[in-house]
Amino acid sequence: MNGKKKITIAIDGHSSCGKSTMAKDLARTIGYIYIDSGAMYRCCTLFAMRNGLIAEDGSIDESEFERRMPEIQVSFKLNEATGRPDTYLNGECVEQEIRTMEVSSHVSPVAALPFVRAAMTAQQQAMGREGGIVMDGRDIGTAVFPDAEMKVFVTASDEIRAQRRYDELVAKGQKADFDEVLANLRERDRIDSTREVAPLRQADDAYVLDNSHMSIPEQNQWLIELFDKLTS
Repeated sequence: MNGKKKITIAIDGHSSCGKSTMAKDLARTIGYIYIDSGAMYRCCTLFAMRNGLIAEDGSIDESEFERRMPEIQVSFKLNEATGRPDTYLNGECVEQEIRTMEVSSHVSPVAALPFVRAAMTAQQQAMGREGGIVMDGRDIGTAVFPDAEMKVFVTASDEIRAQRRYDELVAKGQKADFDEVLANLRERDRIDSTREVAPLRQADDAYVLDNSHMSIPEQNQWLIELFDKLTS
């Protein structure tokens, strides 16, 4: 990086608009560390599901969940084969388990719990203390790193986001129904945008990227140009 001070990059936006893909690509291109905050909330959800803290009707045993929060430690390790980081829950690689529709259907209610957000925000801030990171999520530029030097808010139409999510599930060999994916996506948007603690919203100083009709190379170029402008 030619001795430049490493900055903090926050990429926020709605679900399934490609935040993680662009954040990973940007981090790899500029030599920064990538942190997937959404995966951290998915880990909390998986932990709750595995430990019987989410009932069949979707209700959450909040008091027991809060008591057990200190047991949850999320970390990321580079996968040499893919060149991208995998997500670990208490030392176990759970990269595949946290991407299922079952986890997706419960993650927004879990992520809305104040004690879950407080714990994960603390872990995220600890990871990003030195700068030189790219983190994506829903409240990175507003709650986790409000002083981030580069903030991007990503959006795309509901139908395009649902199609991307559907294609991703099918590519992984998982059963998927487009209408179910679209309904899940809209419900997650609603919960994420209306929760009391750190709701999804565009930071006042964020650059907006609508990638509904952009290719991945085009959006990557957009991000690199913005990064170069802000660090030159």
